[in-house]
Amino acid sequence: MESSAACKRIIDANLNRSKEALRVVEDIIRFEYDDEELATFSKSIRALLGSIAKKHIDSIEHRDTQNDCLTKVTLKEEKNRDSLFDVLIANFKRTEESLRVLEEVFKLIDIDSSLLCKHARYDTYILEKKVYDRYKKH
Repeated sequence: MESSAACKRIIDANLNRSKEALRVVEDIIRFEYDDEELATFSKSIRALLGSIAKKHIDSIEHRDTQNDCLTKVTLKEEKNRDSLFDVLIANFKRTEESLRVLEEVFKLIDIDSSLLCKHARYDTYILEKKVYDRYKKH
């Protein structure tokens, strides 16, 4: 099984990305919509990712933010949002994409974590649909 520095950097970046995006989702659901059920659902997915991050804490050793070729690149689409709902949806997409990356890379080093990321991605799809159905009218 492969456990290269590149894999560790990918894992570190995508665990951070998915947890950060879920925090945004959770806070909007909590503070904009005051929806305890869906905020708790989001929090449970984030907690699962936290447990995976603890298991793979050594990935931080390979972090190299200063030399990452994309840390200074911001696309036009990333600069503006029209509403909190747009922020919410953008962060759902960010979460889903990063969970897919984690699922694939973990297949090289930890199949259990890969499966957990797959389930977290599906749970995120479910959460996104519930939020969309309840709050798209806002």
